Amino acid sequence: MTSTDFDKVRLLLTAKPTSAGNAYATLAAAALAAVSAVALAGVMVLGAGVSFPDPTEISQTR
Repeated sequence: MTSTDFDKVRLLLTAKPTSAGNAYATLAAAALAAVSAVALAGVMVLGAGVSFPDPTEISQTR
């Protein structure tokens, strides 16, 4: 191996600086995860076969 090969390897193994990211994107991802967790919990509680009848069928007129 020549010194240029070592330089190429060293360049590939050097850690490159990464950006810190966007705080708003992180907040949006957390909000999306929270909304999906609540929606999934609602589906688990109600179940797939739940149907809501028409209010006119339930209410009694006097």
